[in-house]
Amino acid sequence: MTQRPLDDRATRLYIGLAAFFCVNAVLAEFIGVKIFALEETLGLAPFEWNLFGQSGSLNFTVGTLLWPFVFVFTDVINEFFGMRGVRFVSWIAVALIAYGFVFAFAGIALAPAGWWVGAAQEQGVPDYQAAYAAVFGQGQWSIVGSIIAFLLGQLIDVSVFHRIRKATGERWVWLRATGSTAVSQLVDSFVVLYIAFVLGPQHWPMPQFFAIGSVNYVYKMGAAVAMIPLLYLMRRAITRYLGAQRATELRHQAAL
Repeated sequence: MTQRPLDDRATRLYIGLAAFFCVNAVLAEFIGVKIFALEETLGLAPFEWNLFGQSGSLNFTVGTLLWPFVFVFTDVINEFFGMRGVRFVSWIAVALIAYGFVFAFAGIALAPAGWWVGAAQEQGVPDYQAAYAAVFGQGQWSIVGSIIAFLLGQLIDVSVFHRIRKATGERWVWLRATGSTAVSQLVDSFVVLYIAFVLGPQHWPMPQFFAIGSVNYVYKMGAAVAMIPLLYLMRRAITRYLGAQRATELRHQAAL
């Protein structure tokens, strides 16, 4: 009897991992419009950093809460489905991000119902249409920058991951995960800011660009290191789900 595609646990696993990967990537883009204060959120005294003649506190986009999960899903897909598996879902995620923004701008362009514009006045929102446009209408430079940075980061990540894997074999999962993230996020953190805020209409001075890029990079790397236990837990859970033999087969195929 011919096995149906979804009868294969590896196929179901890839679909599930790809779905969570894409959802996290798309959500990070849309919720990232809000900037939060890390110290105040944790109830700590403000921390003032000074870099390249610039100073500031630990303020990040809300999207940074989700990017560490994107890192983990990238590494897990890399581990079991290889370079092709990561590249495929990365291109899908880019397409979905662009698709989402197209319809966000379409939604902004639609004429609002008159009663709806003032529907949230009691909640302190005098103009619902203006609020909708402000939240979903991110600047085009930011959108282009984030998409290019994300795709570059993913392609670099998968390449570095496999270079480390070839050098270390099945040992040191944490090294190939953090090593690939360290290189890819160095590119991602600076490319997105350069396109959005240096080339974009705000024209940041280079000291500000390097300072904020460095702070963002350190935060991302700290989050990536903190997520290492989750990577090992997912790896163990997947091995149980697939069976040791099937999991080993997938890892060996992914390493080719």
